[in-house]
Amino acid sequence: MTKTKNNKTGEIVAAHKHSGHGGIVSVCSAHPAVVRAAAELAREYGAPLLLESTSNQVDQFGGYTGLTPAEYIAQTRAMLPADCDVTFGGDHLGPNRWQHLPAAEAMTNSEELIRSYVAAGYEKIHLDCSMSCAGDPVPLPDATVAERAARLCRIAEDTRAAMPDAVPLVYIIGTEVPVPGGAKEALDGVTPTTPDAARTTYAVHKDTFAAHGLGDDVWARVVALVVQPGVEFDHHGVEDYRPERATALSAVANDFPHAVFEAHSTDYQTPQAFKDLVRDHFAILKVGPALT
Repeated sequence: MTKTKNNKTGEIVAAHKHSGHGGIVSVCSAHPAVVRAAAELAREYGAPLLLESTSNQVDQFGGYTGLTPAEYIAQTRAMLPADCDVTFGGDHLGPNRWQHLPAAEAMTNSEELIRSYVAAGYEKIHLDCSMSCAGDPVPLPDATVAERAARLCRIAEDTRAAMPDAVPLVYIIGTEVPVPGGAKEALDGVTPTTPDAARTTYAVHKDTFAAHGLGDDVWARVVALVVQPGVEFDHHGVEDYRPERATALSAVANDFPHAVFEAHSTDYQTPQAFKDLVRDHFAILKVGPALT
């Protein structure tokens, strides 16, 4: 009998849920120097390497890099030692690239996006259907966001099921996502996600996944909820993490049996801020432009 392989990101989250300690950095850069340096540091610490690409960067049509998911993984692996313990993640996977299209067409493209990422070997999937498409209300109701995310999760599960010996997928959900790559306008204070908003996003997704036949086994692999802990950066400044502003939000993570928080745009935070973020259950920290 073949032993089921474990998802490294899932293991780190499970360890954090057990002990309250430990997290993982998500490296969101395709620059060769960054990729190689991250691999060297991961080896030094004996830690897994998590590399992510976004739906803007890599998709079934090539994205702005001109690479499909399979081509991105092949190109990136060629930069790494053969024995590198690397996991690939897909960020903002959903209709992000096709917001100008009607929802039906955008979601058809999104389904193929998910298929191509999973088939290529990505193991961490951020299901992000928070953006409105042509003709949609702005903002989208939580129920619509969750319905579309569940639809994509079903595609991911079916694709993975056809891949012998594949590592089980883990999923990230969440609708309150900072602008990919940092803010485009001047910072004027960043408000953390409210506890009620985090609870609602989690609960609505859980119920909707169940309604789509995505049961407890799948929901246990929803390992993080994207929230805003109060951090951001732009071309002129950085909004530092202030733990006292996120105390109530941090406590909500204790309500989730299998999930922590994922924080985006944590570039340029101080070493102490990174420690505080992980302590406060923002255990997946995404960094990109600062590394590049």
